[in-house]
Amino acid sequence: MAALAKGMWCSLGPLLRVVQTRDLDARRWVRALRRSPVRVLSPSGQVEERKRAPNKQPRKAVPKASSQEQRQKQPLETAPYQTPHTWEESGLRYDKAFPGDRRLSSVMTIVKSRPFREKQGKILLEGRRLIADALKAGAVPKMFFFSRLEYVKELPVDKLKGVSLIKVKFEDIKDWSDLVTPQGIMGIFAKPDSVKMTYPETQLHHSLPLVLICDNLRDPGNLGTILRSAAGAGCSKVLLTKGCVDAWEPKVLRAGMGAHFQVPIVNNVEWETVPNYLPPDTRVYVADNCGLNAQVQMSHKTNDRDSACDRRFLKFHKYEDDLDTETRKDWLPKLEVQNYDLDWTEAPAAVVISGETHGVSLESLQLAESTGGKRLLIPVVPGVDSLNSAMAASILLFEGKRQLRIKMEDLSRDRSYH
Repeated sequence: MAALAKGMWCSLGPLLRVVQTRDLDARRWVRALRRSPVRVLSPSGQVEERKRAPNKQPRKAVPKASSQEQRQKQPLETAPYQTPHTWEESGLRYDKAFPGDRRLSSVMTIVKSRPFREKQGKILLEGRRLIADALKAGAVPKMFFFSRLEYVKELPVDKLKGVSLIKVKFEDIKDWSDLVTPQGIMGIFAKPDSVKMTYPETQLHHSLPLVLICDNLRDPGNLGTILRSAAGAGCSKVLLTKGCVDAWEPKVLRAGMGAHFQVPIVNNVEWETVPNYLPPDTRVYVADNCGLNAQVQMSHKTNDRDSACDRRFLKFHKYEDDLDTETRKDWLPKLEVQNYDLDWTEAPAAVVISGETHGVSLESLQLAESTGGKRLLIPVVPGVDSLNSAMAASILLFEGKRQLRIKMEDLSRDRSYH
């Protein structure tokens, strides 16, 4: 009997050892879970690995932070090719936008509302190149919305101090943007003051005694193109009289291709104050293509003042319905018509470009008359309507540039002879 019991014990021995070994492994596995590492986010933004004490109980769950607490500013990540002090020591931080963020709704308000832009003194710029041009010219940034950090890192660090940097989804920028292919960054700036701006040295070096005056320009695309031509021709200044489209409207900015930060632009100028923005002894010329009527005037056949060209100005007269032909001769400005390629830059010149719908204003003609200016005619084939205002502006400005260049060459040649 004893031998039988001993044999049974010997046969069960290996089985018990296996069970004991498995129990030991299970206990070790549980202890390993208790000692599992915990990720801790340090104030510097680096992740540290810490282990719980084996006998301590796990901490209680912390209540979920509110959406306001989650919007804590995060440091800008440093690219591998940048030195750490470039971004870390600058103290730059950015927020992540959450649904319902009021800052996002203000963007669309600025874009669509001219009264809001003028009241708040803020404008919206879109695209890396336009924003970089604005910063270079001294425009003051207030807030940037971007979809990728790389877009912000391309901008000068010293220009971003005190600016709110907000990371948003690219889909949101697509909703706000007027561009077919958005560039992923938009900036809210203080409305630039032409007196305080720093324009490129090259632009200032090539500046000419030539001022552009915009009169009743309502089309954003035309105005943007005209501003681009003014910068290209070397105009010293651009004046926008009341009634023109806002120069800081997104469509004008897009058509201007950075011209807003290459040539001084003065908005909302009253006609009474226009002479204050002109150099002394400036002659004002009006681009006024009256078609065949203008050519008739050039032939000194100007007895019929009741022509289609002059009839347009009757809308500015208070008693237009009571006017007869003789009275019209008295109040309509008498301006000589001249071909655009004849010399008209013997003195500092200003050119008035009007909108195609409303034409030139009476105030512009009166100013031209008072300064000894003329109507400038770009001859077209009979039967063809007048040129697009942006095209007419380009022709006249670059013709003025040509005339001034020839005069400078002649002056230089005379000095070399003496």
